[in-house]
Amino acid sequence: MKNLTIIVSLFFSVALMAQQELPTVELTTLKGEPTSIQKTANKDGVTIVSLWATWCVPCIKELDAISDIYQDWIEETGVSLIAVSVDDSRTVRRVKSLINGKGWEYEILLDTNNDLKRALGASSIPLTIVIKDNKIVYRHSGYSPGAEYELYEEVKKYTLK
Repeated sequence: MKNLTIIVSLFFSVALMAQQELPTVELTTLKGEPTSIQKTANKDGVTIVSLWATWCVPCIKELDAISDIYQDWIEETGVSLIAVSVDDSRTVRRVKSLINGKGWEYEILLDTNNDLKRALGASSIPLTIVIKDNKIVYRHSGYSPGAEYELYEEVKKYTLK
């Protein structure tokens, strides 16, 4: 009976986590202006948020892979992507030059204090979440080639009827 209680508790914890309310934390634009995910997110649709850093090779590989097919995603689903750099004060100066060199067409925000990362309970990056109606409906940590297609399948669940 104790094992059943643990399993049921775990199930409901995971279910609640999947529908977790998006935390309200202050972030910064590349121009140094204060903002938040709520202000930037796609109000009428789905938003992907990717926590990344300039020193994180899997993060860059994931954002590069998505970049190659991102315009198709926008046309098919209307999804938007916000790439939130968790670079700290020592490495944040590399963000602009890296994204300019990559040509990423994402909204880029900065989380130099790791407030969003902490609020999401992210132990590692990349962390990718999908937001619908200000709720986290999908969460994935790490990256392996092809994971962008799994992410797109998740996005379609909440955009295509």
